[in-house]
Amino acid sequence: MSGTKQDYIDYRILKSIELFEDAKLLALNQRWNSSVNRLYYSSFQIISALLYKNNIKADTHNGIKTQFNLHYIKPGIVSIEYGKLYSNLFAWRQESDYSDFIDFDEETVAPLINQVLEMNNFLLDLTKRGTTI
Repeated sequence: MSGTKQDYIDYRILKSIELFEDAKLLALNQRWNSSVNRLYYSSFQIISALLYKNNIKADTHNGIKTQFNLHYIKPGIVSIEYGKLYSNLFAWRQESDYSDFIDFDEETVAPLINQVLEMNNFLLDLTKRGTTI
């Protein structure tokens, strides 16, 4: 990796925002599975930035989820509801990528957009404030 630690964090934040915008566009076009995928990745990117800012190492998607739960959900820094939302996104992304006959619909995905936006904004604020654990 080239650049500073802050460059990496800023890059992840920008990716998170871009992926969230992609999720909204996909939803507008009724591409529900792809929208769920992009919602997951938008949260994954901001959580990656938060962990990296606090020197928490995780090399896999499962590792990111585990470290996020261990360092932010369990101690109550981030709400259990956000932990559940991220865990659901993780599972749904896995299902839509690797399982057959998984079809999300508007009823499931439309409410997720605002929920993920709220969670990502909270995590972005946490990352920018420099909250350490």
